[in-house]
Formats: sequence, structure tokens, C-alpha cells
Amino acid sequence: MDLKVINAAGEAQAAVAGSDALFAREFNEALVHQVVTAYFANARSGNRAQKGRDNVSHSTKKPWKQKGTGRARAGMSSSPLWRGGGRAFPNSPDENFSQKVNRKMFRAGIATILSQLVREERLVVVEGFTAETPKTKAFAQKLAAMQLDSVLIITKELDENLYLASRNLAHVLVLEPSQADPVSLVRFKKVVITREALQAFEELYA
Repeated sequence: MDLKVINAAGEAQAAVAGSDALFAREFNEALVHQVVTAYFANARSGNRAQKGRDNVSHSTKKPWKQKGTGRARAGMSSSPLWRGGGRAFPNSPDENFSQKVNRKMFRAGIATILSQLVREERLVVVEGFTAETPKTKAFAQKLAAMQLDSVLIITKELDENLYLASRNLAHVLVLEPSQADPVSLVRFKKVVITREALQAFEELYA
């Protein structure tokens, strides 16, 4: 599979060969959905909590007598039917939302996403991507010259200048190959991979 290559000015260069197993896979919508959903679910902290009948502040006195009032029977004001009462099935603070994704399935999901990005011409390769200074303005000008606005940059090693220059840009994210996740790959309009990172990607997932 030939991958599009651009230079520092955003101009097309000679294509580079990529692994068919990683960049020429058929699109599997169900697989991508499962991998992305599992990633979001595994990121949940599960620290929400609600109060049950035994946790709410209430009186144990019977609100009114059992018979003769014409009203429904009531034993305590902590009933879930009452305003301020406890929840019938409260969420516990240690709730587990994690979903298991097999390693083979995760790799196939990444390959499916990358292949679709190539078909949509949203993935490009560059020789290298560096920042001469840690200045965000200079880095933003470099991206504008390459005609990149919303972009995920994958480089083999994230140096300090590149990290500092990119961290304050809302639509730019710089990662190493091992840090790439399915949500980041589908989130941005463009994905830029350096040649060295491309080799690392193929070693990880091909």
C-alpha cells in the first residue's frame, strides 16, 4: 500500500510503501465501534455514588397512622417514592465500567482505522517533525504552512520543544506510536506520521 508523503510546505512527494496488513485492511464498522466504545468505558473512573434508604437523613417515625387517614400506607420518609428518599438501586462508588478487548482485536481495530484513514486521504507521512523552539506561535505557523489545522502528529520520540510548542493548541496532539489510541486516530481531520514512527507502528501492529 502506497502512502502519501508531504514536505514541510505541504507539497506532495514520492509515495512510501506501507504494510498491507496495517494500511489495506477492509473496513469493519462493528469492530471499530467496539474498540472505541471500550476505550471510552475503560477511561471512566467509576466514582459516582448515590444514597440508598439507609444513607439518607430521615426520621424512623411512622409519618401517619396505618389506617383511617385515606392516604396510602407509609412507614418511613426514606422510601424511594418520597421526595428526599433514598434510591431503590443506588450506584456504588466502586462501580466497574471496564470492557475487555483482546490484544488481537485491538490490533485489528487499529489497522482498520488506519486503513480507512488512508482511503479517505486523511493520513500522510513526513520525513520528520520537530520544533526548533518551544514557542506555540512558531509551531502554529509551521502547521499553517503545511495546511494542517486539526491534526494528530505521531513521532517516534517526543522531544521537549515539540511537547511544549504543541500542548496549548486545542486541535493538535503529538504522540509516540505506543501512545496512539483509537479515539485519537478518529478524532482529528489529519494524521501525520514520521517515517521512523511508521516503522515503529508496523512493528507494533502489523
